[in-house]
Amino acid sequence: MALPEYASVYEDFDPDRLADEILDGSLESGLNICHEICDKWAKDDPERVALFYETPDGGSGKLTFAELKAASARFANYLAAQGIGKGDRVAGLLPRSPELLIVIAGTLRAGAVYQPLFTAFGSGAIEYRLERASTRLVVTDAVNYPKLTEVKDCPPVICVSAADTGAEVADFHEVLEQQSDHFEPVMITGSDPFLQMFTSGTVGKSKGVAVPARALLSFYVYMKYAIDLREEDVFWNVADPGWAYGLYYAVIGPLLMGHATHFNPNPFTPETTYDMIRKYGITNLAAAPTAYRLLKANDDVLPEGEVLGLRVASSAGEPLNPEVTNWISRRHHCVVLDHYGQTETGMTCCNFHALSHPKEAGSMGYSSPGHRVVALNERNEEVGAGEVGQLAVDVEASPLFCFDGYTWGEKDPFTGGYYLTGDMAIAHGDGSFSFSGRDDDIITTAGYRVGPADVESTLLEHDAVAESGVVAKPDEKRGAIIKAYVVIRSGHEPDDEEALKTELQELVRRRLSTHAYPREIEFVSELPKTPSGKIQRFILRNQAREELEQ
Repeated sequence: MALPEYASVYEDFDPDRLADEILDGSLESGLNICHEICDKWAKDDPERVALFYETPDGGSGKLTFAELKAASARFANYLAAQGIGKGDRVAGLLPRSPELLIVIAGTLRAGAVYQPLFTAFGSGAIEYRLERASTRLVVTDAVNYPKLTEVKDCPPVICVSAADTGAEVADFHEVLEQQSDHFEPVMITGSDPFLQMFTSGTVGKSKGVAVPARALLSFYVYMKYAIDLREEDVFWNVADPGWAYGLYYAVIGPLLMGHATHFNPNPFTPETTYDMIRKYGITNLAAAPTAYRLLKANDDVLPEGEVLGLRVASSAGEPLNPEVTNWISRRHHCVVLDHYGQTETGMTCCNFHALSHPKEAGSMGYSSPGHRVVALNERNEEVGAGEVGQLAVDVEASPLFCFDGYTWGEKDPFTGGYYLTGDMAIAHGDGSFSFSGRDDDIITTAGYRVGPADVESTLLEHDAVAESGVVAKPDEKRGAIIKAYVVIRSGHEPDDEEALKTELQELVRRRLSTHAYPREIEFVSELPKTPSGKIQRFILRNQAREELEQ
């Protein structure tokens, strides 16, 4: 069956018609997010499953929309009894578990704002976010509870398996049992927030992002056209809901479509990933590039000839190397496509599984319907084909653009009608773009501007390289030289490190350009990353500068 043409879908896109089609409520006169992602599906089919989940001890279970509706009502009643309601922040410091989904849904049912806390955060990161958001309640579990004891002025806490903490803290399930399973959803409008996010903080302090209810339309468009989530699909987004991609598109997005999602709280390994895909018959997979690189680096884990049944795969966070995409095609017999977005905006530039358009290896794709994405030069003029510019969103021409500015005015990213992403991209002239690096990641060496992602991608073509991080190192002659920090794949440790360095340098010279090769290469055991798997190049930059002072 022929796919719809991207150009016609993009040009004919009508946000008002979409809102009428997918929402029971109204962005103008009122809606409730929990109703949109849960109640209406529970009404249609009481047995319809919202969540399939694994447990840390090897067990598993499921939660229907009807069960989620009742449990969310109990939690909403508890919130109301504590005086927590519309606009108040409620935080979840929980692993991927049914309790996490109940907290999210119940918070939204009460008209309050859900605030994710990643379980790998230390007490300092938690304290900063709770204080900044004036959070009214934190829900956690016994494993994460000790972190909260170190948080200054911590808000009230309720805890899953509270008895295991040895502390006087209210138990989540006991609290819910005392509540009614009926709660009339609190209505909000499209401009009211329903999620309180924080940026990943790769540059400076994390900034607040309050996501308004109208973002539902943007989330839906991504799930429908980029992810291509179909009724018959079995969908697993590996990303943690402690961050934007997991919360937006492993929770809100699929449930908005009445589709079951999957949670696995166990550590990500090739073995656990394949076990999960086999057990549930996953057909539609979404994950960060780190996950796909890890699978490729451990190719031997998947028996030769085994076909897992994946229909499509999606990647977001960093560009996927062509070697990885080719490996996925060969070993998994499906297409993996790159998508681009931010905490602030959701996904705005994608290769679309559900639409027909040219799909170039290494490209982040085209503007998502409802958005107009451009690349700007230093004078904030849109660049031409083949030119590098800062990726930006034309706000007036983007009816689904849903970022209203940082919650506490930490920074002004708007200029001349554009939202500036801080990411650099190459414009191809046909409406598509390729990621080139963060604005502050771009390396200028001997007058040339080099995107680190290009060098990293080329290094990954070598069999011995598992990962690489490329940065500028100050240099008296050239202003900067390119330095690569390289992680060697297990089993490929070289007998002669200098010989391998020379091989890698020649590979980049050959595959990229003579001015883009790394003059210095250092082999390291791991790269610094954000919790969502992005390389923290600013740490590597600082390290490279410090080397000059030694």
